[in-house]
Amino acid sequence: MKSTFEYMESSLRRTLVHLNIYKQKKLRTFLVLLFSFWGLTGFAQTWIWYPGDYEIWLSNQMQNRRTERGTFFPVFWKIDNHYPLIDFHKVFDLSTPEEVDIYVDGQYNVKLDGKAFEGSPKKITVPAGKHKINIKVFNQKQVPTIFVKGNKVVSDSSWLVTYEDKEWIDETGKTSDVSTTKWMNAGSWNFNNSDQLPANFMLPTKPMEAASINKTNDGTIVDFGKETFGYIKLHNLKGKGKLAIYYGESREEAIDTAHTETYDKISVDQQSGDYTVELSKAFRFVKIIADPAVTFDKVSMLYEYADLQDKGSFKCNDEEINRIYDVAKYTFHLSTKEFFIDGIKRDRWIWSGDAYQSYLMNYYLTNDNGTVKRTTLALRGKDPVTSHINTIMDYTLYWFLGVYDYYLYSGDADFVRSNYDRMKSMMSYVLGRRNKDGLLEGLPGDWVFIDWAEGLSKQGAVSFEQLLFARSLETMALVADLVEEKEDVGMYTKLAADVKKKLFEIYWNEQKQAIVHSYVNGKPTDNVTRYANMFAIFFDYLNDKQKNNIKNSVLLNNDVPPITTPYMRFYEMEAMCALGEQEYVTKEMKSYWGGMLKLGATSFWEEYNPKKSGAEHYAMYGRKYGKSLCHAWGASPLYLLGKYYLGVKPTGAGYSTYTIEPALGGLKWMEGKVPTPAGNIELYCSTTNLKIKAPTGTGTLMLKSKKAPVCKEGNFVNKGNDLYELTIEKNKDYDIKYQAL
Repeated sequence: MKSTFEYMESSLRRTLVHLNIYKQKKLRTFLVLLFSFWGLTGFAQTWIWYPGDYEIWLSNQMQNRRTERGTFFPVFWKIDNHYPLIDFHKVFDLSTPEEVDIYVDGQYNVKLDGKAFEGSPKKITVPAGKHKINIKVFNQKQVPTIFVKGNKVVSDSSWLVTYEDKEWIDETGKTSDVSTTKWMNAGSWNFNNSDQLPANFMLPTKPMEAASINKTNDGTIVDFGKETFGYIKLHNLKGKGKLAIYYGESREEAIDTAHTETYDKISVDQQSGDYTVELSKAFRFVKIIADPAVTFDKVSMLYEYADLQDKGSFKCNDEEINRIYDVAKYTFHLSTKEFFIDGIKRDRWIWSGDAYQSYLMNYYLTNDNGTVKRTTLALRGKDPVTSHINTIMDYTLYWFLGVYDYYLYSGDADFVRSNYDRMKSMMSYVLGRRNKDGLLEGLPGDWVFIDWAEGLSKQGAVSFEQLLFARSLETMALVADLVEEKEDVGMYTKLAADVKKKLFEIYWNEQKQAIVHSYVNGKPTDNVTRYANMFAIFFDYLNDKQKNNIKNSVLLNNDVPPITTPYMRFYEMEAMCALGEQEYVTKEMKSYWGGMLKLGATSFWEEYNPKKSGAEHYAMYGRKYGKSLCHAWGASPLYLLGKYYLGVKPTGAGYSTYTIEPALGGLKWMEGKVPTPAGNIELYCSTTNLKIKAPTGTGTLMLKSKKAPVCKEGNFVNKGNDLYELTIEKNKDYDIKYQAL
């Protein structure tokens, strides 16, 4: 929850940023004066910490909850930890004395103007005038956090923090200056009360009933009606003996007790009472087997969720597409917890490639900045960098792309600036792993993933990695410009141009009219795969002729191995949308995502191959039920329908400028909302009528029409080839008559 102060600040920031006069320090000073003028007392306080530390700590708690058949299953990459000793400080200028309450998680001392209070005070008095408060906290087990509550003396993100204050005392007893200390603005979330200790955070839950409960010869089978996530609750459990709960995303998995991926085995010894399992899990079905002396009356669950509200929406005349959108929404929500995770049954880890897709879906559905920032910080971890993120080369590169996308969709320059040092050290690691040709090639310890695809070669320097590498370097140049590091801008721009040049010199095959897959032993291979080709289209690395040739020689060519994961179908469909082939994409969505629905899916899967049948669909990783039937990367229609059908995308940070290019893709009509930092852009589109209302920035409508569109609210410009453009002003209703091609 945001405070009144934070709401005012964010609202004014959005207004002023579009006028190019926003500076954070000036704005906060202005708000302080404004509050004083109004005679308002008290400022918003929140728990604060060293930026990124709580996110890393919380991700460690979450990712180490995974079990497989009762066995603890930890991540296999380096886990970082929080700094155990943190110094917090801020200078206040008070017109009157203040009594200040201090809450701390850890051992601590408090200093006022460099002089320590005795003990660890819970309340101090700060005299009128200009004073510096320091609170130093030690906590090895949990993140050092503080909550300071006075009238004007409150803890918020304007406090400065460091993990090394570099103080020492000379022979005279004088404290050294701290000019070499690197201070950071404190991190925070929404823990705005003194009793909301961040270390005690848990996701909310709500009770849900089972759809059906059936007794069998050897136990009880419970069906909750759809894929879900949470804690099984046994009502009026009593007796003495053993009880086992076997979880299944499918009925087959739940009843196949020798092969279920997860279970709980409980020793019961109680007279009577309700029992809730300790760890939340994914399931639709559960099978419960109990000793004869153990009984219970009913089975229900506590559904665990992240409390994010939908802001975006999509609806059209095609009920199958509507159903696909709704199931994509549900899949996204199930896979959004404290962070954006991969899937809810098996890993429940933060994978960078999966998270990158969740960011994009998020911008068109919940538009929640907090989850993006937490996930970004948790994935990056701390220096020194000793391996790729999740050990995967391409996942490191996706991380860079995610940082800049966040800035584009949110306009939050402060977060991007605060991460620039982390970006530089991560990129230094990447640059240090180039081969003699200046290309990225898997070295020992590097996992080149790309996709789950049988027979996909990872040898040599793979073109797909070079493509992501070039875009990551371009991202570094853009962010360097944002933080005004001009030398870095030049360096990263040159490096990006060099990689991009090599990409086409080495991998472009004129005969095949495609980018070939790899470069091995100094020679490009003849193998063509879809990956680099489709990314090159929506990265806009190709001219129109190359794009059209790739569409026919690769994307519509059945001889090129097909993609069977929603993970890469996402990008394949994006490439086709970028080519204006929404009608083709509509058919593919109905075939691929609709194909899962026809098999009874209630959330979208990690992998779907229409050639499989029956229980074959549940197998993966050499295990009968290894596949996740609820996977974040299955929810991509949220993004595709928002960006390429409603056609809304930012071109300036935080939607200061944006484009709208609606495409029905064979639909008769569609309507929806696309969230921005200032509110929702609303759109209705049929084959003859278009209605738009936007609360922010300056938009450019690009509309294809057989004849000149008619609009009382503005004047269209004819761009040729049946394309017309109209400037969209904020808070203005547009009603446009046109004739779709």
